[in-house]
Amino acid sequence: MVILLGDHAFKLKKPVDLGFLDFTTLEARRVMCHKEVELNRRLAPDVYEGVADVSGPDGRVREHLVVMRRMPDERRLSALVQSGAPVEDALCRVARMIAGMHARSPHSPRIDEQGSGQALRSRWTASFREVRALPEAVLDADVLGEIEGLTLRYLDGRGPLFAARVAEGRIVDGHGDLLADDIFCLDDGPRILDCLEFDDRLRFVDGLDDAAFLAMDLERLGAPRLAESFLCWYAEFSGDPSPPSLWHHYVAYRAFVRAKVACLRHGQGDDAAAWAARRLAELTLGHLQAGEVTLVLVGGLPGTGKSTLAAAVADRLGCTLLTSDRLRKELAGISPYQPAAAPFGEGIYRAESTERTYAELLSRAERLLGLGEPVVVDASWTDAAHRAAAACLARRTSTHLTALCCVAPPEVTAERLARRVGGISDADQAIAAAMTATTTPWPDATEIDTDAPPERTLERAMTAIHARWADVPRRFRRSRMEPG
Repeated sequence: MVILLGDHAFKLKKPVDLGFLDFTTLEARRVMCHKEVELNRRLAPDVYEGVADVSGPDGRVREHLVVMRRMPDERRLSALVQSGAPVEDALCRVARMIAGMHARSPHSPRIDEQGSGQALRSRWTASFREVRALPEAVLDADVLGEIEGLTLRYLDGRGPLFAARVAEGRIVDGHGDLLADDIFCLDDGPRILDCLEFDDRLRFVDGLDDAAFLAMDLERLGAPRLAESFLCWYAEFSGDPSPPSLWHHYVAYRAFVRAKVACLRHGQGDDAAAWAARRLAELTLGHLQAGEVTLVLVGGLPGTGKSTLAAAVADRLGCTLLTSDRLRKELAGISPYQPAAAPFGEGIYRAESTERTYAELLSRAERLLGLGEPVVVDASWTDAAHRAAAACLARRTSTHLTALCCVAPPEVTAERLARRVGGISDADQAIAAAMTATTTPWPDATEIDTDAPPERTLERAMTAIHARWADVPRRFRRSRMEPG
């Protein structure tokens, strides 16, 4: 209960037991009032003035109140965003404040434990159980199932990412409840209030997860560009080079938590909460889809334009590009641009060198995929065994696999090979002819005809990559924070 009186606000904790918190004793309320003041002074030291003891006529303490300086409602970040007021400067300062608090956070095994992949999985699955246990379904069963499937798929394959986050000290004692309603943009700087004090474990999170709460809330308020800018500022100030897939996953997690709360409110009689829950579920699904980790194989015979297309796809997706031509020469200990032409199957192109090259391509791809980084692999992929190994890698890392096979008319490939000068590839027309004779069918690949303007070829490739979501409304498939 909040009592507004003049320039002050007094917060009274009700004597209730909600299961996840128990304030039924005066001592419990006293302890939690002092804890609330202590934690919130990290970000608003001049707002949280202290704890007042309320005594009865007999002098005995009857209650404890958190005493706060009253903030102006019209300066709430949520109100400013919805009115269209410029908030970029204030939001940048908020990002710096949050990053600073995280930098000062203590670290311990108890805190780190809550940032593990298993802890995150437990929080997700608990929310799924709670939503499904409600007497009246609010969310569409298919949408809920898609959210759960994408969530668990991401968590299954990203063990190395979460282990690295813990090892790097990214798990912090954060805010836990960063909502735009609780941030006030004053002339002398922002004040960030109401951190989560009743359960330490809900504050012990990955710093990016903590920041993602506000990004989600800004997007919910209709300001996706502000959400993206805020996370970019946070990443800069915290020195956090996390992959975009993790940004999406944490925003999705925060959106689903809010969707769950809206479902609970609907069950308590708030009819409007059903619409909010469905909208937040859409937001969840959109970010999970945008953050799905993908392995893209781009193959084809010499002269078909596979390397050009692979580079364009990697640039559009904002992901790592691995190329067989460059790696083959790296493994041979020579410069990528040093000519190493040899007859088919000889020199650095003999069978054992090719096997070593593909094995190293997939090994590097596996490390990146485990860290949440999508990968494009540029190679011929003419051997079915190599393609099968890539498919096994995708299953092992719970990664979505897309295969693109570049083709072009013979006269076009011949012309391209004839004018090739100074590149990494050593293939010529004779090599192309020999490879054609040994190529096995690739039925799982989408054929991309590269005898078209580069922009059109790239769009065809991107359509194939995103074909998984072809039947899903566009607002589910993409978000402002999608790489590229």
